[in-house]
Amino acid sequence: VDKEEVEALAALMTYKCAIVDVPFGGAKGGVKINPKEYTEDQLERITRRYTAEMVDVLGPERDIITPDINTNEQVMAWVMDTYSMHARHTQSAIVTGKPIEVGGSEGAVDATAYGILCVIEQATKKLGMEPSSTRVAIQGAGRRGGRAAAMLYAAGYQIIAIADIDDGVYKAGGLDVPSVLNYFGKSKTFKGYTEAEHLSYGTLIESDCDVLILAATHEQVTSHNADNVKCKILCEASDGTTTPQADEKLFGHGIYVIPDILATAGGAVARHIEWVQNRQGFYWKREQVMDIIQDKMVRSFNNVVSYSESHSVDLRTASYMRSIDRVAHDLKLRGIYA
Repeated sequence: VDKEEVEALAALMTYKCAIVDVPFGGAKGGVKINPKEYTEDQLERITRRYTAEMVDVLGPERDIITPDINTNEQVMAWVMDTYSMHARHTQSAIVTGKPIEVGGSEGAVDATAYGILCVIEQATKKLGMEPSSTRVAIQGAGRRGGRAAAMLYAAGYQIIAIADIDDGVYKAGGLDVPSVLNYFGKSKTFKGYTEAEHLSYGTLIESDCDVLILAATHEQVTSHNADNVKCKILCEASDGTTTPQADEKLFGHGIYVIPDILATAGGAVARHIEWVQNRQGFYWKREQVMDIIQDKMVRSFNNVVSYSESHSVDLRTASYMRSIDRVAHDLKLRGIYA
């Protein structure tokens, strides 16, 4: 992480929240360390020091913290506790993505994956594709990729390939996803799984599939491999998975790209839902949370598609047009205080 990346992500969060009509966004933060090199005790102390240094900037009505790469529910609990110690009372709304026991929201851990499912369902309907005959390949087996695989499998899609950084599995007729994910959960790798063929992390991108989900790290599809992508729909389930040069090639090949700013926005919706619950001190059932996420994601997808068709642009351009229009309109309404 560096300053430039954080600045870019702050802007991206502004537009991602705008696209799903969530009143968040505008800031991003990070700590430049490799967490794998530190013990849990050390990570707790680093987190608490970071929070203490930022305490004058943070606040439930000012700037709240949400989890991202290399952070989790435990880290968010440390942030909340540290801020609360300074405030001299428990302040759960300072952070989202917390454990349910300390004010987290039902369904939050599945929110981003569920949002991915929602947009893929809308895209396949638009292109006239039936779930039972739609072959899906997923790069990434963590909270986004793994959970998306389970949800798509339950919805009737054929999951033919899943890969993590060190190995992947493939089966032309469709994987037994519960078995695959159970093995991965226990072993933390696909190596040794005997019920399917194996393929590499990079090879999966070029596999013969209908839907390709990129739920790993950034810049996975570049100008070097974009021409080899064979899917009909490419869903960016992680930020910045496709380079601008590759994007042009994909668009030229007629591949329907669902951009990260839209595809991953289910997490932003869930964060807002958690904050609202914290502020009112009343918590909703998982079904209620999922219904709100579905409604937001479906409406946002359709709005972007409408922009895309009316302006004859791809979904990424339409997404930015839609979100920037919203931000600009709000700023115009507020005016300038001089």
